[in-house]
Amino acid sequence: MSHRPPYRITPTVLTLIEQIGEALGRLSMIADAQDLRLRRINRIRTLRGSLAIEGNTLSEDQISTILDGKPVVAPPREVQEVRNAIKAYDEYPNWNPASETDLLKAHEIMTLGLLDAPGQYRTGGVGIMGPTEIIHVAPPAGRVPELMADLLGWLEITDEHALIKSCVFHYEFEFIHPFADGNGRLGRLWQTLILTRWNPLFADIPVEGMIYVHQNAYYDAIAQSSQDGHSTAFIEFMLKTILEKTKEAGGKTDQDSDQVTDQVRELLTAFGAAANQALSASELMAAVGLSHRPTFRQNYLHPALAAGLIEMTIPDKPNSRNQKYRLTLG
Repeated sequence: MSHRPPYRITPTVLTLIEQIGEALGRLSMIADAQDLRLRRINRIRTLRGSLAIEGNTLSEDQISTILDGKPVVAPPREVQEVRNAIKAYDEYPNWNPASETDLLKAHEIMTLGLLDAPGQYRTGGVGIMGPTEIIHVAPPAGRVPELMADLLGWLEITDEHALIKSCVFHYEFEFIHPFADGNGRLGRLWQTLILTRWNPLFADIPVEGMIYVHQNAYYDAIAQSSQDGHSTAFIEFMLKTILEKTKEAGGKTDQDSDQVTDQVRELLTAFGAAANQALSASELMAAVGLSHRPTFRQNYLHPALAAGLIEMTIPDKPNSRNQKYRLTLG
């Protein structure tokens, strides 16, 4: 049997798991209606949050531009980091969380063009750098293969709740710090992978962005767990973070249920493959199969605008002949 990482299931942990389950239930009521919009918004925020923790300075707008395949004026290394992360988040649903092969492949994708040996365990010493100082010195490189085999073996056989095992894995991965670089990005991605396997809603909840907001507390939780000798403090921090973001994502359920009608859902779906583009009223009418403009405006366009799900490209001139509409970014 694989080594069990040290942690404790506290009353706080159990309460947070229950609260997250309730928040996910509320979120599921509106997730379908906002699917296209949420996926783009949260993908950008996920990428921004996870990379910014590691020092990447690109904004959400710049990441959005790269996501659209357009050039952006920025440091080449930071652009490469974004492109790598985009590819990794494209592919991660196909990976097995307990597979070392998939883990190494993910690291290769995330660090391609950034490291001399992407997708390979480190051969030297490393540590975790907090905001101002080193908060953890990782185990010697020679122990990394054994420690990772134990961690992945435990992940494969444990029957712990996904919320707990995702947090435990995240902490233990950072404790081992198996790669020369990219450990933070990959650890957060792998926690998202574990959570998404449990509940697909986590594909649209940018936990990474919330960690960025609470970056100092994130490092404090890692340091506290290292000092304690078990990951309980980190588990509680991460569950509070997940709960906060899940409640935020589903906090407008009642309002959205009133405003998001079948017609609005159809309008959002009409963007389809053009979700990143702006479409005119005529193009949207054609997409939903309408020819009567007043009906389109009353039942489709105006409710979607009022709910904040779409926006005008020329908001100062709502009646402009060149007016178009696009899914909002927030």
